[in-house]
Amino acid sequence: MSLPFLPGNSLNSNIGKTNFKKSHQFDNRNDVSMYVGEHKPGIGGQRLVGQRPKPQLSNIPQGEGNAAPAWVAFDRQVMRFDAYFQEAVHEKREEQYRIRKCKIYFYLEDDSIQVIEPQVNNSGIPQGTLIRRHRIPLPPPNDDQFYTVEHFNVDKEITLYGRTFKITGCDQFTYNFLRKLGVRIKAPVGTPNDPHTEHRKTMDETQQPLRPYEKVDTLKQFLDHDRQVLRFFGLWDDKDSMFGDAREMILHYFLADDTVEVKEIIRPNAGRDAAPMFLRRGRLPKAAPEALPQPGETTGRTVLNVFGPMGHKGRYILDSLKTGAVHSEYYHDSDLCIGTQINLWGRTLTLTDCDDFTKQYYSTKYGVTSFKPLNYQSSSGEPINHEWPPYTGFGSEEDSLCSCMGLLPKPPRRDFIKFMEKDRHGLESNVLRFVARLDTNKPIDVDRRFIISYFLSDDTVAVFEPPVRNSGIIGGKFLERNRIKKPGQPLFGTHLSEYYTTSDLYVGSRVNFHNHFFILIEADEYAFRYMEKHNEDFSVSDVEKIITKLKGIAGREKDRVKEFFNRNDPQNTGKLGYDQFRNLMVQLGGSQLAEHEIMTLARFYCDTQDTKIDLNTLVSIVQEQLRKNNFENFTKLTEGFIHHDTDRSGFIDPDQIRSTCHAFHVPIPDDLLRAVLSRMNMNEQGQVNFNAFTQYLNWQDHAVSAMKYTAPPVKFNQDWKPLNTQDSVMTVNYVALLQVIFPDSTQ
Repeated sequence: MSLPFLPGNSLNSNIGKTNFKKSHQFDNRNDVSMYVGEHKPGIGGQRLVGQRPKPQLSNIPQGEGNAAPAWVAFDRQVMRFDAYFQEAVHEKREEQYRIRKCKIYFYLEDDSIQVIEPQVNNSGIPQGTLIRRHRIPLPPPNDDQFYTVEHFNVDKEITLYGRTFKITGCDQFTYNFLRKLGVRIKAPVGTPNDPHTEHRKTMDETQQPLRPYEKVDTLKQFLDHDRQVLRFFGLWDDKDSMFGDAREMILHYFLADDTVEVKEIIRPNAGRDAAPMFLRRGRLPKAAPEALPQPGETTGRTVLNVFGPMGHKGRYILDSLKTGAVHSEYYHDSDLCIGTQINLWGRTLTLTDCDDFTKQYYSTKYGVTSFKPLNYQSSSGEPINHEWPPYTGFGSEEDSLCSCMGLLPKPPRRDFIKFMEKDRHGLESNVLRFVARLDTNKPIDVDRRFIISYFLSDDTVAVFEPPVRNSGIIGGKFLERNRIKKPGQPLFGTHLSEYYTTSDLYVGSRVNFHNHFFILIEADEYAFRYMEKHNEDFSVSDVEKIITKLKGIAGREKDRVKEFFNRNDPQNTGKLGYDQFRNLMVQLGGSQLAEHEIMTLARFYCDTQDTKIDLNTLVSIVQEQLRKNNFENFTKLTEGFIHHDTDRSGFIDPDQIRSTCHAFHVPIPDDLLRAVLSRMNMNEQGQVNFNAFTQYLNWQDHAVSAMKYTAPPVKFNQDWKPLNTQDSVMTVNYVALLQVIFPDSTQ
């Protein structure tokens, strides 16, 4: 009997209570005032009226060490249970219920559950994921709580959304995990049989197939030889047919499935359409072409009717001997080798060669060692020389030739690389200039002199005649710059004409420019230096070849040569004038030594004029050159010298000074730079004081007064004229020459 709710009869719940704290019910989230006390208790920790408790997760004991959160400690750890549920079947006479097997996955990290039903073939039921992964609430009236690990065990029923699942077993991980939690696991239970499934299984076993087939397993061959292809080169000789010819083929044999494909090699301008494939990939029969088989004639296995009627009660067996089978032979790798003729659907293909992988395959598997290719290209006698049509007379020969190479004539191509390399760059003009005279006996033409300029960039020649006062001849341009043909060539020929090149121009040569005969008698300093620098292209400037030739000439007249030098050098100075040296070379060699070879030999063993000029004269010449070109970058030049001075001694090699001057584009000719360096004081190691050298060049702070000199040490003037020149070779050191020609004797 309850007491009436009157004063003195009701109990005060606050009596003895000491905690009257109010829970935090409101907060700001993203600057918005929100109610956050859905699951927080009221005053003193007591629940409010109608407040539901917060759903609890699985109570799993923590191990020793740091307590990690559940999503870290149980990441990818899932318990799996085997279960089934019974589904009623209405309005169907064959079955009243079904037993559907499924698997229940319980994720330990967040107590989520997933139910999956394995798919059964021909079941007619949508199977797969029955319940997606999420936390599943308990059945009412406890639907405010969720399933935890404590609700799962073997031989236990659980209800998920109104469907009851019977747990029959679990995997080993689930078994061990529940044992560690202290759960007593029951023994696995069996799953009841589905009557309809058993009935269908019985019917399938009683039915006999109408035509059983033999299973052929080709997976091993595919896995062993995938992407391995044998390649043979072959020839199909189709010359017997009308308009036929020999056609080259490439045969590919695929070891993975014993198939063959053939491609045709179509050469450029063969006149054939470039088909991508001559024979598509497939098995190649040996007896092709053959008649098309009737339907059902070609089968994998043959079935024999032993006894009984046709139908359900008949008895059949497979013909293991394959007595009625139709056999078709196909090409295999053992049938292919060099020299074999293959029936390519009625076309005979002869294998002539193979690649390296094919050779290695046959040598490893079959022990074949001979892979000599067949020479199927028959020689048709002498090769036919292709001749172009003759020159038409319009334009140059190159223009006429280009009009025969295509329907749309194109201009002849210019050697642009040679033009860029040999074009004028700074002091490098790449122009060889020679002084020539006419080879004539006419008194009026004997004294005429011409300047022949050969341009290395495009192999053109220009002839200029310097005007001479009171000569009666108007000077100026004698021949326009152009390429000059060599004489004695047909005008309208089928081959391109030969033109004068650098090897045809040298001092002493005789050239014919449009029936004007010139004899080259002199060259400028740049031409001599260029030809000596590129002596591999100019044999007349190669000192080694000249000395070898001179050894063969003077070897038999050793005493005569020495007597000539002793007679012309009574003071025994070891030096001889150039004219006397030339007379001796002409007497020894005659026509075997060209005038240019004699001059090259004299230049190599000469004492030049720059030995007679002192250092101050050379410095004044250098400063005058720098002043005209407005060169003022002496500070950077000194820094470049310091970079090479590794020991900080103030001295570096002359070659390093020359390379640094070239790097800073100092406008001084190389021969003039050598002359200045040779006059400077050097230390014991042969090094030059670069600070003193820079002072000599500095025309702003250390200017040297201009001095008059009779002749420059070298010919660096670009406006070269042949009228007021002096030979740079004055004397020849014949002692050094004799030591090279006669090394076994002493002077």
